[in-house]
Amino acid sequence: MASDTIKTYRFRGGVHPPEEKLTKSIPVRTMPMPDKVFIPLSQHLGAPAKPIVSPGDRVTVGTKIADAGGFVSAPVHSSISGVVKGIVDYPHPAGRNLPAVEIEGDGTDQRDGAVKPRSNPMDLDPGQIKEIIREAGLVGMGGATFPTHVKLSPPEGKPIDTLIINGAECEPYLTADHRLMLDAPDHIVTGAELMGKILGVRRIIIAVEKNKMDAVAALKKAVLGGDTAVVALAVKYPQGAEKQLIKALLDRSVPSGGLPMDVKVVVQNVGTANAVYEAVAENRPLVSRYCSVTGPGIKNPANLVLRIGTPVSKVIEYCGGLTQDVRKVILGGPMMGIAVWDFSVPVMKGTSGILALTEEYLDENREGPCLRCGNCVRVCPMGLTPLMFARHTQLGAFDRAEEFNVMDCIECGCCAYECPAHIPLVHLAKYAKAEIQARRRKAQG
Repeated sequence: MASDTIKTYRFRGGVHPPEEKLTKSIPVRTMPMPDKVFIPLSQHLGAPAKPIVSPGDRVTVGTKIADAGGFVSAPVHSSISGVVKGIVDYPHPAGRNLPAVEIEGDGTDQRDGAVKPRSNPMDLDPGQIKEIIREAGLVGMGGATFPTHVKLSPPEGKPIDTLIINGAECEPYLTADHRLMLDAPDHIVTGAELMGKILGVRRIIIAVEKNKMDAVAALKKAVLGGDTAVVALAVKYPQGAEKQLIKALLDRSVPSGGLPMDVKVVVQNVGTANAVYEAVAENRPLVSRYCSVTGPGIKNPANLVLRIGTPVSKVIEYCGGLTQDVRKVILGGPMMGIAVWDFSVPVMKGTSGILALTEEYLDENREGPCLRCGNCVRVCPMGLTPLMFARHTQLGAFDRAEEFNVMDCIECGCCAYECPAHIPLVHLAKYAKAEIQARRRKAQG
């Protein structure tokens, strides 16, 4: 399928924040193995993984240390070789201490003996490929961390006709996906084809924003002669959101409360496609990832391959430390990332960036009353009215917030970015959604 056969549509709303891609031209390097890692059991949406190791057990790189805690869950593997010190409560990006496997390295970086490449991965049947992906602990690498094998298992009656591989990377500052597309375009294409085989689709679209035309060229070269299309998208945030990608590429609208599979589509990140290749072709579980360490507050910004479980403090130290005027450190990008509350928190499967911002890059203006300007409505890519569900949330009227479709909010941050009154609209949306979900659970008994 040639890429020029795809008509590109636009989605409504969105914003154009400064790109600030400080690390886009910096080649990726691998950070040395840390002396100790703390590997969380909760690194994905769904049930936490269940530990299968005990203090004193010896592990190598790739040893499974925790099994999936249910269908919507994923196994966890050791990212270094060494000895398990224990299952400890450890700082987690979620904002509290959660169970993690503490492993003290032995300095040898020994690999698990079972990690041996497969010669003909495309010869495997769909069920075998999916089981390999599950066992490798793969989750969405774009930040959502939904277990990959679950996403590749649509229920009966929901056929899939299109697989979209998301290479938009529309968040300011982040460049890890960009560098991955330059370093391993053939791996991404093969990983996409393996997922396409599971889903039984012929149409695969790799979508990349136009500010990464070198990545577009590399991917097109990798698919030369194949059926996969590489499409250049307009530069607009949140171009990489699933529902917006589907609208832009296929002009299909995911229904309120629905999922991409409701319009016959599955979306996966380029990092996930690469991880699928590594799992299936190289028999490598998910133990490391590309990550941008960037921002004006990082002395030596870099694109790194990081071991899962490495404390953020060690990564920042490796990049020369922080400047004196740093005000905030964020995991992810500035629009949807999570502020670091403790520098001991570890790198996880979904950690796409470590961003340090100084005072001049932060909007610390005091919140004022809503001006009824309508900016939040104009830029909302979901067609919502954030000012209404935010006001009802402030009043505690969560039923009214739900009537204004707060549950459809994708928390992209466009509304807060454009709000002249500096109302914390995303925070209010998160709060309302959590309260509504809690009330639903209570009502169910």
